[in-house]
Amino acid sequence: MKKTLIIVGIIVLVVVIFYSFFKNTYNTMVQNGEQVDAQWAQVENVYQRRADLIPNLVNTVKGFAAQEKDVLTGVVEARAKATSVNLNADNLTEANMQAFQQAQDGLSGALSRLMVVVERYPELKSNQNFLELQAQLEGTENRISVERMKFNETTRTYNTYIKSFPQNMLAGMFGFSQKPYFEAVQGADKAPEVNF
Repeated sequence: MKKTLIIVGIIVLVVVIFYSFFKNTYNTMVQNGEQVDAQWAQVENVYQRRADLIPNLVNTVKGFAAQEKDVLTGVVEARAKATSVNLNADNLTEANMQAFQQAQDGLSGALSRLMVVVERYPELKSNQNFLELQAQLEGTENRISVERMKFNETTRTYNTYIKSFPQNMLAGMFGFSQKPYFEAVQGADKAPEVNF
């Protein structure tokens, strides 16, 4: 009788230990996954802020530089393309992330061309509305950089956890997969050439 109780006690103890391990591992994977999703939502938030600022910026420039219609049209089209690429936390894949980054990079390039045009119009550069919008846009670009960095850190934590032993065995079983990172634009590692 005593032996049976000891064996039952050991079995119950082993079951409790395994249950605790599986529960803790699963819950940590869920928490890390939710942190990635929440950080992605913040990245989308700052990109949306930039997209919301662009129409005001374009309208301000339009009043001063009507002859620069091609550049203004390019910015509007790039904004439309960037806002049409919807990427939510449920479909964060390498391909979707690259499509999202390409659309955002296109918008960044169009904004850069707009700022070059602005240099030709000193009266625009002194306009208070334009200066305010430019400062907000610059601040938003900084926020985008910070939020992308935070997203990559959160994603690294999640990916490291699900790839570590023994979580890697449970991750596949519970459907947790690796999340993609934001990557630098190709050629960003080379310094631009400046010729005078």
